[in-house]
Amino acid sequence: MRRANLIKSSAFRLTLLYMILFGTSVLGLLAFIYLSTIAVIDRQTEDTIDAEVRGLAEQYREQGLARLIEVIRLRSSIEGQDYYLLTDPNLRPLAGNLSAWPKEAEGAKDWVDLTVTRNSKGQEVSHDVRAQLFTLSGGYRLLVGRDTHERTNIRSIVVKALGWSVAAAVGLGLVGGIVISRRMLRRVEHVARTSQGIMAGDLSRRMAVTGSGDEFDRLATSLNAMLDQIERLMTGMRLATDSLAHDLRSPLTRLRGRIELALRQPPQAARDREALADVLRQAELALSTFDSLLKIAMAEAGVGAADLRVIDLAAVARDAAELYEPVAEEAGIRLRIETQGGAMVRAQPELLAQSITNLIDNAVKNTPSGGEITVAVGLSRSSVTLRIGDTGPGIPAVDRQRVLDRFVRLEESRSTPGAGLGLSLVAAVAKMHGAQLHLGDAGPGLVITLIFPIAASAHDSAEWRAVTEA
Repeated sequence: MRRANLIKSSAFRLTLLYMILFGTSVLGLLAFIYLSTIAVIDRQTEDTIDAEVRGLAEQYREQGLARLIEVIRLRSSIEGQDYYLLTDPNLRPLAGNLSAWPKEAEGAKDWVDLTVTRNSKGQEVSHDVRAQLFTLSGGYRLLVGRDTHERTNIRSIVVKALGWSVAAAVGLGLVGGIVISRRMLRRVEHVARTSQGIMAGDLSRRMAVTGSGDEFDRLATSLNAMLDQIERLMTGMRLATDSLAHDLRSPLTRLRGRIELALRQPPQAARDREALADVLRQAELALSTFDSLLKIAMAEAGVGAADLRVIDLAAVARDAAELYEPVAEEAGIRLRIETQGGAMVRAQPELLAQSITNLIDNAVKNTPSGGEITVAVGLSRSSVTLRIGDTGPGIPAVDRQRVLDRFVRLEESRSTPGAGLGLSLVAAVAKMHGAQLHLGDAGPGLVITLIFPIAASAHDSAEWRAVTEA
C-alpha cells in the first residue's frame, strides 16, 4: 500500500517527468554531437579523396596510362585505409587493391558507399568505404575510396554513451524519485495524521515545522496560524456560550418567576403593572445582550465595511459625550470634552457611535462621584486619536487584554449592570476600521485610546494644514 502511494505521489511523477526531459535533452545533445562529428569526418574524407583523384588524373594527363598504373600499384601495395581501382572502358581491372568493379558502383556517377571485404590475420573483415568515381579520357574508369572506420567508431562511441546516459538517467531518476517522494510523503502523511487528530477533536495539535523554510514549512506555518485562530475562536465560543448561559439565566429566571408570581396572585392593577415593568426590564436586558452579540459578530465579519464613509470623529465624539452629560452630572461626575476639528476618518457611523457610547457608558459606571471623565480627539499628520479617560479604579495591567474578550467581567464590575460585551464591541469595531486600541493607566483611572488612520480627504482641510504647518 505504501509503495503504491509512493508511485502515485506527485513528487514521484514530477521526478519521472524531469527524468524524461533530462533523457530527451541528453539524446538531443548526443545526436547533435554525433551528426556534427560525422559531417566533419565525411567532409574531411571527401576532401582527401577528391584531392587524390585530382592528383591521379594529373598524373594520367602528363605521363600517360603506364605511369598512372605504376602509381596506383605503388599506392595499393601500402596497406592502409585507402582503396584504388583502375579499369579499362570494359571495367576490366588494370591496377589497384580491389579485385573487381564493385556492384554498388554500377550505374553511379560520382560518390558511392561500398562494403569491402578484406582478409586480415586469416579472417574476412568487412569495411565501409566512401569512394569517388572518375572517368579518364579514353574511357578508363578510376575509383578512389577511403575506409570510414572513424565514422563507425564515432557511431559506436555515441551509441554506447547514449545507452549509458539513458541508463544512468533512468536509474538516478528512479532513485531520486523514490527518495524525494518518500521524504515528501512522510511530511504529507504527518499533515494527514495531524489533520485527522484535529478532526477527532484535539485542537491543540499542530503541523511540524522543520526550519528549512521550504514550501512545506510555509504551508505548516500558515496552517498552524489558522489552527491557532480556530482554537481561539472555539475557546471564545465556549466561553461565550458559558457566559451567555450564565448571564442570561438570571434575567430569564427572574422574568419567569415574576410572571409565575403574578399569575398566582389575584389581579391587582398596581402590582400587575409593577410586575410587567420588571418583566420588561429583564426582557430589555436579554435583548440588549443579543443585540451587542449581533453587532460584534457583524463587526468581526466586516459586515458594513462597504458602507464606510468619511465622517468627522470629533463630531461623533461630541454628540456621544453630550448625550451622557446629564447622566454624568446627576452622578456628580464632571464630563470634559476636548475635540479638534477636521478629524476626518473613514468609518461606519452607527458602529463607531455605538463604540464611543460604550466607552463613555463604562467610564460613567466606574467613576465615583466627584470624579472626572475626559473625551478628547486629536489630529496628527497621518492619524486621528480618540482618548477617553476616567478617574475610576482602572483595570490592572494583567487584565487589560482579557477584558476585550466577550462576557469577561472583572470582580469589581459584577455589581454594575451589563453583560461584559461593551469593550468586546469596541475591539471588534476598531479591528473593522483598521484602528489601534490601547488600554492604559490614567493614574488614577483608565484611559482608552483609539488611533484611526486619517481619511485622504482630510489632507485638504484647513485644520489639517494648520496641524502640519505647526
